[in-house]
Amino acid sequence: MSSSVDANGEKPLETPAPKRLKAGKLPVELLEPLLARIPASPRVLIAGGIGRDAAVIEFSEDSDRLLVAKTDPITFATDRIGWYAVNINANDIVCMGADPVWFLATLLLPEDCEETLPAAIFGQIQQACDALGVALVGGHTEVTLGIDRPLIAGVMLGEVPRSGLIRPESAEIGDLLLLTQGIAVEGTAVLALEAPRQLRDAGVDRETVEGAGRMLDDPGISVVPAAKALRGVEAVHALHDPTEGGLATAVRELATAAGLGLRLWSEKIPVFPESASICRALGLDPLGLLASGSLLAVVSPSGIEAAMAKLDAVGIPGGVIGELVSSDEGLLSTSPAGTQPVEIFERDELARYLED
Repeated sequence: MSSSVDANGEKPLETPAPKRLKAGKLPVELLEPLLARIPASPRVLIAGGIGRDAAVIEFSEDSDRLLVAKTDPITFATDRIGWYAVNINANDIVCMGADPVWFLATLLLPEDCEETLPAAIFGQIQQACDALGVALVGGHTEVTLGIDRPLIAGVMLGEVPRSGLIRPESAEIGDLLLLTQGIAVEGTAVLALEAPRQLRDAGVDRETVEGAGRMLDDPGISVVPAAKALRGVEAVHALHDPTEGGLATAVRELATAAGLGLRLWSEKIPVFPESASICRALGLDPLGLLASGSLLAVVSPSGIEAAMAKLDAVGIPGGVIGELVSSDEGLLSTSPAGTQPVEIFERDELARYLED
């Protein structure tokens, strides 16, 4: 609380001190009004918003091709940070039905880092770009005051024909929510790679820790193969990439973008054994843990078999974990123990662990 004495010697009413923000995504109640202030642009078909993975811009009114743009930083991981940056941004591009084409990166390095570090990170970026058929076209690199680890802010640009654009608001009441792979690939891998000693001290066996670290490559954090497999399935109405804040945050974002409610069938959500073991040892909830590597697809009931067949054809597991309902019903999670609101995670469980 803060207060002072005015010229008349009277003490005004005390006002609460501003709330301090925690590491992680900006809270929705702060972000939404900021986004609402941004003026509309006539060539921007989809602008920034909660649950919208990327912006979509017209090249021109008579062009069949649309530009899809996304920027996302990598702030938690240090191991293979360049590889992360490319894949995380590509994930959001394909969720709009687009192909990732061009990548730019701003790389911030801490003071006194080894001079071999920039080359190592550039190599990771180029390797990831080559794997996706993406061109690295520019960016910026500097040594920066006040940071203790490398940080990357990536920008991915892609293209999509108008007829192939996937809009999050296309979801309908009664649509089913399909999840690929399971949770939480990225958060589990980051914990294994960044804090192996702490995990061993918490009772997680060496085999589990090493297996969790390998999840970065198998099943991996890219949803590009899954998103491409679902293209052309007319019944697929929306795609979303769960990231920071985990699956619980992702379903909230998806429902917000669609203007609908949601029923999540918690007993149907697949949790990787490594994720369950690590979260149990550290007192974390896998539903709120960094979840890149899973893809959420909103599919009409009539097309769910076709969508599952497309995923099966490329060896990607998937299952239905919920359904879209009227916005009046809110966001609920059902389990054998009962029904309750989908939990709100003020920050990702990884950030909570690293800060605490």
